[in-house]
Amino acid sequence: MARRSNKIAATRYQVERLTLANGLRVVLAPDRSAPVVGVAVVYDVGIRSEPEGRTGFAHLFEHLMFQGSANLEKLAHFRHVQGSGGTFNGSTHLDYTDYFEVLPSNALERALFLEADRMRGPRLTEENLRNQVDVVKEEIRVNVLNQPYGGFPWLTLPPVMFDTFANAHDGYGSFTDLESATVPDAAEFFEKYYASGNAVLSVAGDFDVAEATALIERHFGSVPARPAPVRPGFDEPDLTEERRTSYTDRLAPLPAVAAAWRVPDPITDFAGYLPYVVLAEVLTDGDASRLVERLVLKDRSVTSIGGYLGLMGEPYEVRDPTALLLQAHLPPGGNVDKLLGTVDEELDRLAEDGLTAGELARTQARMATHLLRDTDAVLSRTLRMAVLEQQRGEPGLINELPALLGGVTEEQIRAAAATLRPQRRATIEVIPGAAR
Repeated sequence: MARRSNKIAATRYQVERLTLANGLRVVLAPDRSAPVVGVAVVYDVGIRSEPEGRTGFAHLFEHLMFQGSANLEKLAHFRHVQGSGGTFNGSTHLDYTDYFEVLPSNALERALFLEADRMRGPRLTEENLRNQVDVVKEEIRVNVLNQPYGGFPWLTLPPVMFDTFANAHDGYGSFTDLESATVPDAAEFFEKYYASGNAVLSVAGDFDVAEATALIERHFGSVPARPAPVRPGFDEPDLTEERRTSYTDRLAPLPAVAAAWRVPDPITDFAGYLPYVVLAEVLTDGDASRLVERLVLKDRSVTSIGGYLGLMGEPYEVRDPTALLLQAHLPPGGNVDKLLGTVDEELDRLAEDGLTAGELARTQARMATHLLRDTDAVLSRTLRMAVLEQQRGEPGLINELPALLGGVTEEQIRAAAATLRPQRRATIEVIPGAAR
């Protein structure tokens, strides 16, 4: 029986779209409720775009984009944003790289100038490159090599689940690949992927559309036109038998496990994909969810468990291939085989018996609340609309997501659960190596 989605709250953000002569796509979402503005530029290049022998290059290049630009010296970006009372950052994802600022609304032009200037060209010098290679290597040491469960599971699970370099390689990069990077490599990467035709500019918050459009034309209109590169397909066959491996983490105090199953294409089959997004929440969101209730509260076979879509936990900002993941930490001496068997039992029970009264409605209401809370923040709204435009050409989908999730039916949830079979599963187990 279809659930009534009319009870799910919705947003009505105004969304305007335009494309400049140089191919830059622009999304504008005015909201005069607070005197702040968010600016984001998202480039259609991410970890999956890295060539072999250049692992970690997309992330390294993100760092280089903060080392000065066509008309600005090193650290000028930092000074201008912070001097306006704003914040800024950037991040690298599987399928895109983003750069963003949040500032008082009277500093909008400053943010547009800064982003347009580095779209013309970052300062790619040997000094900047070597410095940022060292910075990235230190980041890897801190976040992966010297961190309990470092890289688990976003770095450790893909090589179990996937076979192609694009999908399986280490997105942080090997020290050897990072150290061998050259300035010509960086220049080639910029020329290919950091084209105006391969980018989306998103602005949300307190501004007038006509005034903002004029400012965008002024600063970005003169950026040289370069078309987007042809984006290869990254699809590969689904698993037909279970893949499972383990490794010892010398710093981990407790055993852990992550399991993943491929899901429908989130772009071309969004209707088929959404039930898996809801299913992950039915299984793991809150004390009343299926697996938390069974594994944490009843059996006490895990200390925590979570479920999400996308290897980096971005259900609405990822392309195919991607997966539904379950991630759990176990008590000392915990039995991973027993845990996976219990997960299979709960999936079978859900597929065969369906949901309890109110279970789906409760989950959908929580999901809608989370979406509304996230998009209330101007930065989250700015970034999400930029990626929705880039990957789908539908930035207005931000207003429709709560109702679309509310429209997922019990039958769709049961059908999705029935596909999560052991023979389609990839599993990575962490064996604790820390002295206790």
